Order: sequence, then C-alpha cells, then structure tokens
Amino acid sequence: MKAVKIGIKLLKFLLMAAGVLFMIHHGQRVCVEASHRDQSEVLRFRVEEIKRGNVENTISCTGTLSAVGTVEVGTQVSGTIKRVLVDYNDQVAKGQILAELDLNLFKAVVDTAEASVISAGALYKQATAEYERNKPLYEQGHLSSQEILVYETEKETARAQLLSARAAVVSAKTNLTNAQVKSPINGVILERNIEAGQTVAASYSTPTLFIIAEDLSNMEIEASVDESDIGIVEKGQQVRFTVQSYPDDIFYGTVSQIQLNPTETSNVVTYTVIVDAPNKAGTLLPGMTATADFVVETAVNELMVPNAALNFRLDETDQADDPAIYILDGRTPRRIPVNIGLTTRTATVLKNTDLAAGTPVIIGRNIEKTEKSQGFLSKIFPMSHGGGPSDGGPPGGGGGPKM
Repeated sequence: MKAVKIGIKLLKFLLMAAGVLFMIHHGQRVCVEASHRDQSEVLRFRVEEIKRGNVENTISCTGTLSAVGTVEVGTQVSGTIKRVLVDYNDQVAKGQILAELDLNLFKAVVDTAEASVISAGALYKQATAEYERNKPLYEQGHLSSQEILVYETEKETARAQLLSARAAVVSAKTNLTNAQVKSPINGVILERNIEAGQTVAASYSTPTLFIIAEDLSNMEIEASVDESDIGIVEKGQQVRFTVQSYPDDIFYGTVSQIQLNPTETSNVVTYTVIVDAPNKAGTLLPGMTATADFVVETAVNELMVPNAALNFRLDETDQADDPAIYILDGRTPRRIPVNIGLTTRTATVLKNTDLAAGTPVIIGRNIEKTEKSQGFLSKIFPMSHGGGPSDGGPPGGGGGPKM
C-alpha cells in the first residue's frame, strides 16, 4: 500500500514536470518563431554599408631613373692621357678642361704644318712671278699658248699647295685644342672612364671618357609598360612612384613621352614611357629602380559599394544585365538599379543615385550560423520547419540556405 502511494506521488511529479517542460517548450517556440520572423531575412544575408570616399584606378610597372640632359663626353683625337682634372660627382662648368692628352706631339704637328705654309707660300710667290714675267711676251706673240699655259699651271698648282698647307695648320691646331677634353655643358660628373697614362684611340669610334648630367634636380623614369595597358597611358598623366632606398616616401611625376618602338622579351611586348620626375631635394639618384603607378582615373568624395554587392543575385530568376544592388527595406531585400562609375578591384563608384552613405547593402549570403548556436531545449525538442527561404525557415529547413 505504501509503495502504491509513493508511485502515485512520483507519477504526479513526472506529470507536473512534463507540463512545465511543455509550457517552456511552447513558449520558446512562440518566441523563436516570432524572433525568426523578425530576423530571418536579416540573418540570411551578409551586409556592408555604402561608404563615401576617394578611389582611383591605376596601372603599375617598373622603370629606371636617369638624369635629364645626360651627355657622353669623348675625344676626337688619339693619344696618351697626361692629366685627369675631375672626379666623380664634381660640378663642372661649360668649357672647363676635364682631361688633357700629351700635347707635345700635337704641338709638333702644328709647327710642321706652319712650316709647310711658309714653303708653299714661297713656291707660290715664285710661280706667280714667273707667270707675270712671261705674260707680256705671250701678248707680244713671242710665246705660244702652250708655253704660257705651263707657267699658269705652275702658278695655280703652287696656289693649291699653299691653300692645302693652310688647311693643315687649321687641322693641326684643332687637334691641339681637342687634346684638351672640355665640358660641353654645366653639370655634374656621373661617370669617369679614364686614368692618367691611359692611351685612347679614336680611329674607329669616339671613346666615352666622361658622362655628365646637366641637372640632377630634374630626373626622368624610363618605365616599361605592358602592351595591354599602354592604350590608357596618356601624355600629361600623373604618376606616383617609390624607390627602394626610401620605401616610406612617395614621389610624383608626369608622363612626358610615349615611345612607339616596342620591346619584346620572352614573347612579352612592352613600350617605354618617359616620366618627368622633379628632384628638388636631390634624394633621387640615377640608376635607381622605381615602382610606378600611373593614375588612370580618379573619383573624389563619391559613394562606393563593394564589387560583391553588384555581383549578388537574390535567386536564379534574377538574370538582369543592368547593374543593380540589393538593400534591406526593413526586413525585405529590395533591388535597386544603379549607374556605376569608376571600378577598381574591390569597389565601384555609384553615380546618379538617391542612396546615402551608411545604407546597408547585401554582399552575400550568411553561411556562418550552425547548430552550435541552437539552445539546449531546442536540441531536446527539435522544432520542425518545412519552409525554405521564402517562408523564413531556420538553418537546414527545407533545404534553404543556412544562416
């Protein structure tokens, strides 16, 4: 009898507990369904706000810095270098002597040429006198035309020899002057290729003795631009570049020339683009490698959305080709056709739109919510939902997308 009473009490307790659990489950179901109806559309999507800012489209390449107005200085005469008067980085003035060959041989050639002038002058004087003395005899008929022609020829030959001797003097003096290598411009010595005692030969080609930069305050970049990008490079375009020596500094230049002669390396075609780069501070040096960005297009203080927003489609029926984005109108996605402007790899500018910065725009579906987010009672009393995305089904319901 006592055991029966205990069993009845236990049964009553179990029934009460079951009733409490049923009420809790029912209340949870109502709350979850209400919450799900309010938030299902929001939780199904990943959103990002429309932003306002600056954006630019660029193409990148590399190039080499060089000085503007670089001049290679050589020698027109052969000989032995006697003195070198300048060194690397020296400032030089136009007409300044940079190096000097041994002048003794050149001076001797000048003296020889001047002596030849004296000799040729004497012969010309003698030939002229002979011609003038015999000319009256020819006019009087005492000499034939053949005989007077001999005297006239001797005079003209002597005159030609005198002119040749004078030209030889000019040539010898010019070589003497050229034996002193002078700077053709005002500038700075970038390269020196000779030493005292070295022999230079100018018989076949002029050797380069010095390289002088006219002005290091103005540099230029010889940039190699790929053939796929050369069509959007224009003269006067702004260029932003960096060099390895100053990785934290940004320098600016302007496109001054686009060379039409292509270069092909390993089946890759590139074009040389010259970029003027001011160097007032003197930090840029010839030969530095520059990484340049050509600014093709710029948008300032414009509305921008991620490219993912323009690529998002609500369902398979949305196959429209016109650009559009989806925003959340309360809890419902709404398609907004837009006009687009400048596009980069990550963002696109919106044009002529009534949207404002801060508006949430859908960029994709939310697939991060899993069963780990379910409550303990939900696991004990799983709720059945047969609906998919259209009826606000929860994770895994009806094969719809997971939240």
